[in-house]
Amino acid sequence: MTASRTDTVHTPPPATARPGRAVTLLGAATALACLAFAAVNIAFESTGDFLDGTDYAAYADGFTVMNWLVVALKLAGAATALLSIHPRPRPRAVPAVALALWGAFATLGVYALGSLTQAITMAATDTDRIDAAGTAYVLGFLLAATGFGILAAAWSRRHHLNRRLALLGALAAPAVLGTVLLAAPAILAALGMLPAA
Repeated sequence: MTASRTDTVHTPPPATARPGRAVTLLGAATALACLAFAAVNIAFESTGDFLDGTDYAAYADGFTVMNWLVVALKLAGAATALLSIHPRPRPRAVPAVALALWGAFATLGVYALGSLTQAITMAATDTDRIDAAGTAYVLGFLLAATGFGILAAAWSRRHHLNRRLALLGALAAPAVLGTVLLAAPAILAALGMLPAA
């Protein structure tokens, strides 16, 4: 007795066993970059003097909360990058990793493009405000976004995933950026832990 037509139509092709060497190296490098970015925030927090002598010294607790929120996001990014090069992930985790990868790509991409637009505007009006540190900051986010984009595409191709997951993941960008740039500061300002905008 032959298999029915529906049995064969809905059977997905098997995933490739392992990511390629280039993707593996990129995943490791992206994870290390996220950890390095997190280390910068941790260093700021450990010194405890990055607000000393400024008008914001009274809001140190609020800036601490924001700092650790950013650290958590960067550590989540590092974990996502490492998961993207796992040779044999659990089947149930595959869609979740895809969503996280596309979400990281979209979030970093939108933020980097916004920062780049701001830098171009500043360069057109006041070139003295553009320095090496600011340029490296924007380039770092552009490279991180590119890395997550490649990892997301490779993961989706390797596991034969539907493009709708990429779209759903991209919807994370406004949610994450809205939380970090708008909602969290607004809540902290309402509590008196940050200056009102």
